[in-house]
Amino acid sequence: MPNKSRNVDLTQVSEWDDGKVRRKDDFLAAEEPLEIRVGEHPLSVTMRTPGHDLELAAGFLFTEGLVQRREQIIALESVERSGGANRGNVVQAELSADAAPDFEKMRRHFFAASSCGICGKASIEAVRSRLLQPPNPDFRLDPELLVRLPEELKSSQDVFRRTGGLHAAALFDARGSLLVLREDIGRHNAVDKVIGWALREGRVPLGDSVLLVSGRGGFEIVQKAIVAGVPVVASVSAPSSLAVQLARELRQTLVGFLRGRRFVVYAGEERLAKA
Repeated sequence: MPNKSRNVDLTQVSEWDDGKVRRKDDFLAAEEPLEIRVGEHPLSVTMRTPGHDLELAAGFLFTEGLVQRREQIIALESVERSGGANRGNVVQAELSADAAPDFEKMRRHFFAASSCGICGKASIEAVRSRLLQPPNPDFRLDPELLVRLPEELKSSQDVFRRTGGLHAAALFDARGSLLVLREDIGRHNAVDKVIGWALREGRVPLGDSVLLVSGRGGFEIVQKAIVAGVPVVASVSAPSSLAVQLARELRQTLVGFLRGRRFVVYAGEERLAKA
């Protein structure tokens, strides 16, 4: 059943412009909590922009290591809370027996970290313990193609144009064609929506793809992209030190400050070498 929640709210504001004040309508990016359950067990609560919630849940389950294959997600659906309220703000997953998590351990971790993905000093050790593989070493991307992607992302951000308040994540193929774009008030949610789409479409691992994000290239974004097998991650802003460390360790290409005809390569520059 499609999620009918709105991703944009309309409100009245006062605008001050060169000494003149006027009342006007303004659009706001919607923000609501989403609870992800496995069976009857609450797993995580994250603040997100409604829309593509099943993709968000699938991407979260996959990038945080609860499932390794889409076949382990037997069912995924929006459900009602007790009393029938807030339908669409709860997604319930049924997982195969080999993917059943330690709920107590998972709940403590994900309730604490749902605002930012995996965070903290133990983050990189937690990723190492999952024995992740470096992304496709043979993937190459023309730098001239890379510098065209931000404009493609910007022109496809429908909700951002109306609200100015959302992050975006987009997947492109090796020719620079847009595969999917998702927007969300949380940058890691936008990435989970994109990867969840790919997982449900049977496209993972994404060994011939580029992930572009509208904000900074933080650790949680690099981590999620590595799980999905993305060889190149680019952002229009700066990466964090932990993101650079992880990208170098897992031999992923990490690009920051992708603006106009300039960018900075922090890891994996060999993938951007011209043929």
